[in-house]
Amino acid sequence: MIKRQWLFIVLCCICADCHCIAADKPDGAPRCPFPQHTRYAEGTIKPDNVSQQQLDAAVTAFYDVWKTNYIVAGSEPQQFYVLVNDPVGTDRRTICVSEGQGYGLVITAFMAGHDPRARELFDGLFRFYRAHPSRINSRLMAWKQIKGGKSSEDADSASDGDLDIAFGLLLADTQWGSRGEINYRAEALSNIAAIKADEINRRTWSVKLGDWASRRNRKYYDTRPSDFMFDHFRSFRAVSGDDDWLRVIDTSYRVISRIQQEHSPSTGLIPDFVTSLNETPVPAKPDFLEGPQDGQYYYNSCRVPFRLAVDLLLTGEPRAKTALKKINTWIVAAAGGKPANIRAGYRLDGKKINPDDVSMAFTACFAVGAMSDAAYQEWLNALWDNVAASDLPGDRYYGRSLKMLCLIALSGNWWAPLQPIAGK
Repeated sequence: MIKRQWLFIVLCCICADCHCIAADKPDGAPRCPFPQHTRYAEGTIKPDNVSQQQLDAAVTAFYDVWKTNYIVAGSEPQQFYVLVNDPVGTDRRTICVSEGQGYGLVITAFMAGHDPRARELFDGLFRFYRAHPSRINSRLMAWKQIKGGKSSEDADSASDGDLDIAFGLLLADTQWGSRGEINYRAEALSNIAAIKADEINRRTWSVKLGDWASRRNRKYYDTRPSDFMFDHFRSFRAVSGDDDWLRVIDTSYRVISRIQQEHSPSTGLIPDFVTSLNETPVPAKPDFLEGPQDGQYYYNSCRVPFRLAVDLLLTGEPRAKTALKKINTWIVAAAGGKPANIRAGYRLDGKKINPDDVSMAFTACFAVGAMSDAAYQEWLNALWDNVAASDLPGDRYYGRSLKMLCLIALSGNWWAPLQPIAGK
């Protein structure tokens, strides 16, 4: 125990330009206040056509807009939820999903220092999550809440939301300590154990779709590649001391490599869902879970370049760099070097799914992916200008939330709890 506490004190300072001390500050001020200006891994880049002050200002300005529009007071006292202001599937009763609640916890923890209410909002988001447990594993969150503040009838979990919730709790522990009303560290450890128990396939060490995908379920060996949150897994390993999270990282990279080699060699694109991990991973067939584009690069896997790039930025992971090179090379050519030409959804061969659909969910994540190499500096600068200036009319909760997360990374302000930064 003494050795682990010492490790926590040493690694708690993970920012290049600040010192995140282990002891709680008497006034409750954040230890790692925004902006952090993390020194990313050698060979990665940031937009260089604007100043650091302008990068930070774009983040804070959009955060203020995002918070005003999407953090909503719940029906119970001291609860907040992230509003879903567009229908999920055909259900117009939806007010919140666990995915959004995870985004909210991560974003508010990162933005402490800019937002004096960040901890209040974080704690309220946490209370709402705990008030809506999965019917299968009560430490995980029911994936959807509907008008009236109740969970939907299928009150089981979705892995992406739980992964971000646990990561957000680790951010909070680093940011504010765990001696207050909520023991963020203990809650995170409990969540991480629940995720491993019911959202990780221990035969393939892959991320399951949710706690409902048991061994008796035909989707037990299927996965959602946008759930490959490598920086989260590394932080989970650091706080728990459990090396099985390295197995999850390795499996995730093997799946990406296999799909790129066998199914998208000219684009590097990853489908929304991948099946048959116990045999040979393949893109899902149409209508596997959500719709006809389940086997294409669509509104789930648009997040893959972002997730890969964050791992590269923080650790210098060569597998992430290899995967991103294929994606970046293709999208620069496909868009003709113009971010405005990026469309929301592509088939794995690069054909547009809907030539009229555009979303920051795609453009912003491609932008973070472009941070992988200096060869893409001009492209990254153009992407930054587009992302910072655009607020697309079709983007509601999802596109705007992903833009918010990507702005934090693009500006050099993403960090991971208990994880030493490669560039430091």
